[in-house]
Amino acid sequence: MNVQEIFDLGLKLAKKSDLRGEKVLANKLKRLKEKYQKLTKDEKEEFDLETLTNPYADSRILVAGPKNKPVKKVLAGIDIDLGELLIARELGADLVISHHPMGEALAGLDEVMHMQIELLALVGIPINVAHNLIKIRASEISRSVGGANHFRVVDAAKMLNIPLICTHTFTDNLVTKYLDGLIRKNEKKLEYLSDVMKLLKSIPEYKIASKQKAGPKLFAGSPDDYCGRIVITEMTGGTTGSKEIYEKMSQAGIGTTIGMHMHELWKNEAEKNNVNVVIAGHMSSDSIGMNFMLDELEKKSIKIIPCSGLIRFSRL
Repeated sequence: MNVQEIFDLGLKLAKKSDLRGEKVLANKLKRLKEKYQKLTKDEKEEFDLETLTNPYADSRILVAGPKNKPVKKVLAGIDIDLGELLIARELGADLVISHHPMGEALAGLDEVMHMQIELLALVGIPINVAHNLIKIRASEISRSVGGANHFRVVDAAKMLNIPLICTHTFTDNLVTKYLDGLIRKNEKKLEYLSDVMKLLKSIPEYKIASKQKAGPKLFAGSPDDYCGRIVITEMTGGTTGSKEIYEKMSQAGIGTTIGMHMHELWKNEAEKNNVNVVIAGHMSSDSIGMNFMLDELEKKSIKIIPCSGLIRFSRL
């Protein structure tokens, strides 16, 4: 496989795992193409053509490298910086995969947040309410990342001639699909929050993270509290959504939400609205999603070198 084929595989896996369904994705891409056709010549020059086939703005090929060169060794991590690039060169990696975005993928992080609208609608929150809240939050994120040095690491990868991709929502979709399926399969057994914690800690990446003191934790609620209805709405879609959403969750009959990480202000809002919060862990949750994709690469006889917080666990 070359770099493009690996990226295309990630996109395929992401679409298949998207809880909104491939039909919704197809309709959104069709609508975007229709909008593109109506743009002026000048507007088309600025348009991001990648979005016509890839609905995840934070997952991109950042440095393509030689077009047809086969990839035999991959350095993969949660965050890639200059140090990891030098390690990749030292170890002879043909490709570096970062989970978290950089370059144009980071600059466009707010764009992927709009997928949270349909995800929230799936769990019973009126789509117009979700739309208004996420629109405001996405605007905040756009401003917060606007001043970043987006291309610092990308420029270094180009200078070192190291192909680089990031797979943020690609692999966040994978962990979301996995955990949602696991919760749905076991929901009759998940009466108390302690039951949810026990289930999560049975997953290898979370078990390892727990030994590292970074495993699943209860941010809102106690072990003996009832779960109520459990949803996973905070694992994919760019970054943390609106803190005002917990009032709407409570009104929709949601008792517990499972996420990767949470700011104190968001925690306070969840508690105020009687919504339990289970934070599964950031690096460990990202690792689960990454591992599903990396397993597919291992099937193609590609060697995986984990780094930068990636808890590598193969399910092959």
